[in-house]
Amino acid sequence: MTLYRLGYVAMSVNLQNASPSQTMTYKRFSQLRDEEAARNKLERIAKSNIENCLRLLKHNKAHDIHFFRLSSRLVPLATHEKLKGWDYLGPIKAELNELGSFAKENQMRIDFHPDHFVVINSPDKEIFKTSVAVLKYHYLLLQQMGIDPTHRCVFHLGGRYQDKEKSLERFIENWALVPRGIQKMGMIENDDTSYTLTDGLYVCEKLNIPLVFDMHHHYANHDGEKWEDHWGRVIGTWLKSPLPVKMHISSPKSQKEFKNHADFVNPNMILDFVEKTNGSVDQIDCMIEAKQKDDALFRLVDHFKQHPQVEMQDGSSFIWKG
Repeated sequence: MTLYRLGYVAMSVNLQNASPSQTMTYKRFSQLRDEEAARNKLERIAKSNIENCLRLLKHNKAHDIHFFRLSSRLVPLATHEKLKGWDYLGPIKAELNELGSFAKENQMRIDFHPDHFVVINSPDKEIFKTSVAVLKYHYLLLQQMGIDPTHRCVFHLGGRYQDKEKSLERFIENWALVPRGIQKMGMIENDDTSYTLTDGLYVCEKLNIPLVFDMHHHYANHDGEKWEDHWGRVIGTWLKSPLPVKMHISSPKSQKEFKNHADFVNPNMILDFVEKTNGSVDQIDCMIEAKQKDDALFRLVDHFKQHPQVEMQDGSSFIWKG
């Protein structure tokens, strides 16, 4: 029997004034005449973002939510080329340490999912270097939190660049150029446009990287294969991980906008996944990618509480009795 834990992404629609993604554009930064004052403002924003993350984790604790994706925008302009050399970590060490300590004390799984600009398979060396710099930023945040960076950062395989097979092989070649500590963070996700589940498995099995199965992406982008036929291979990529298997769950906004996330998750979609994976591993952490964030999680829980074959274990974890 498998324990399924639900988590959500970055922000709450219930907590007021708790955005972890407050920012400042480089244009605004450059308009401030005193550069030291401008950097101080960035640092104040970063501290506020991290403090709001801590509020979010406390909110999650109150609702028995053990799984949460942190915003990648905690420190505005941290990787901007014009601010190279800025010690952004120094002023926020105490806040990061408090955030990480709270997560560890309460046995919460926290991780990151950088935006689409992490493109390891890019043929452009500058884009590759920028991608590694973005990953390093995430690595340093985790390190300062006191969180083991292993398998804490999800990203996609990248672009096709007119030749999908060559681009897949370029990812494998470029991966060797990524520093080993940063490599440890990596998890690969099948995407909704370029690379299917089996493409992701090909790379993950070659490089010993866990694959994060995205069910919605699979339905949007596949070659006719059934995901359940490859579930054993997905599990295999997690065998050496210190963390449980992770997957992403979301529902299409509409048939016309199939790739876009809906406000909530269709319960039948996740229960289909549960029925087909129950008993395959001890635990699966399911990250809800829905516009209504924690409300989407709460609505699923309300549905599951009424379902005769679901037994809730706490506020966000359940087992399947079917």
